[in-house]
Parts: sequence; C-alpha cells; structure tokens
Amino acid sequence: MASLLPGPADPPRARLRALLAGPAPVLAPGAYDALSARLVEQVGFGAVYMTGFGTTASLLGRPDVGLLGGEEMIANARRMVAAVDVPVIADADTGYGNAVNVLRTVASYEQAGVAGIHLEDQVSPKRCGHMTGKAVIDREEMAGKIRAAVAARRDPDLVLIARTDAAAVEGLDAALDRARAYADAGADLLFVEAPTSEDDIGRVAAELRGAAPLVFNWAEGGRTPPIGLDRIAELGFALVLFPIGTLLAATAGIRAFLETLRADGTPVAALPGLPGFDEFTDLVGLAEVRELERRFR
Repeated sequence: MASLLPGPADPPRARLRALLAGPAPVLAPGAYDALSARLVEQVGFGAVYMTGFGTTASLLGRPDVGLLGGEEMIANARRMVAAVDVPVIADADTGYGNAVNVLRTVASYEQAGVAGIHLEDQVSPKRCGHMTGKAVIDREEMAGKIRAAVAARRDPDLVLIARTDAAAVEGLDAALDRARAYADAGADLLFVEAPTSEDDIGRVAAELRGAAPLVFNWAEGGRTPPIGLDRIAELGFALVLFPIGTLLAATAGIRAFLETLRADGTPVAALPGLPGFDEFTDLVGLAEVRELERRFR
C-alpha cells in the first residue's frame, strides 16, 4: 500500500517489465478509482488496470463511448498511482487525437506515474471494445501513432501496448496483420481486442507468437468466451486484464444495500455483510495518518 511519505526506490515500471518477463501471466484486475485500486493491491495482485469503461461509469455515470477526455483519464490514473505501490496499467483510449496528440498523451501519462498504457486504433470518439458500431483508422496511421508513443516516452521501461479493434470491423486476419505492423512500429505488447471464439483466441496466440508478448482481455460478460487461466497460460499470454468485474461487483453491492435501506427504512439488515467502520478506516490508511500526526506534531 502506498504511503503518504516517499518510500524506497523500487520503480514500478521496472517491476512490471520483470513480471511480464516471468513464466506466468500477469493478472491485472480493473480498478475505476483509488479505493478500488487499493483493494486490488490489498488482496495481493501484482498489478492494477485502470479501466476506461469503469472510469467513465464512475466519473460520469455514462457508457464508455469516448465521453471522457485525456486530462480526466490521466487525473484518475494519477490518483490510482498515488494510492498503491504496485504498477498501474492505464487505458489511454485512442491517444486523444492524431500522432502529435499521442506525444502529449504519452508524456502526460508517464508524468502521472503509470507503468504502462494501451493505445487503440479506433476512430474517435471510440467505443468500448465489446460494443457494436466500432470503426478503425487506417493501419499506417495507427502505426505512426505507435511510433510517436515510442518517441515520446522518457523512461524506456514505460510499457506501450498496442490494441487493435479491427477483428470486429475488418475480420481477424486484418487484426492480426495490424498487430504485426504495430509490433514493427515498436509496441511492447500486442492486444487483439474481442476475439469471439476459442479458435480465434488460439489463432491470435499462434500467429502472433514471437512478434511481441500478448494481452488477453478477460472482459466479464463481453464478447470473448471465458477461458481458464491454465489455457491462457498454455497459449502464452503475458498479461490478463479483468476490466469491469470490480465495477460490476460494486454496482451489485451498492444496489443491494440501497434496496434494503429503501425497504426497511434503516440499513441494519445489510450491516453484517459490510466492513465495519474501523475495518474500513484501517483499509484506507487511518493508522498511518495518526502515526504521521504524532511524528510531526
């Protein structure tokens, strides 16, 4: 858990690269705010994924259809990075413009402290990768945006992930061709979004093996079939994202609490399933604050 005081130098970007080079896939549950990021870390995961879907839902109460701008996304990433010690991988959408905009986007995310970002080849305004109605930009334009991202980073350990949404628009062959082009442009990891069958997942793994390490998006309830971690590891995926499970769980929990409160007039019946007040204040670091108050009084 991140401290309010600076801790020992242990760069999260170098840690993320070391994890990605390991024998097992890195599991990165989605978080949509600083509190959910802390919970991901406290359960013991080695990385946090800042979900654009969840960020949009939590900040605006709206769907992931390109309504948030880069500054809003980066501000959320900065808060998450400050809340945890583990590496944060952030959704950077389309880079919020053309290749020149990508230069600023990458620099801003890097200044926010994230360990990695992913950029996608959708037309702006983009949509969640598991929605219909997507459109993609030209392959060469996206390759130029990846080259711009590589040129923009100051820390060579910042992980750049190239995502293609072309499978739903142009077919899987085109998506694989795009992924190879993005690897040639300098992407560290490749992310083919929303394959719709286990055969397609296998093709992604087989045909991109050796081009760059691969990302699997285990989108809860999305268009990609749910496959087991053993199979994901067998196929050689390096990073597994679980983008919206925490958001869906929070939604279900809040709704259930409110339904009890509405029905009963008080929350008494719901309290046994909730963290206690002291448990929650410990979770968000009250003990550290009190120790710092004593230290600097």
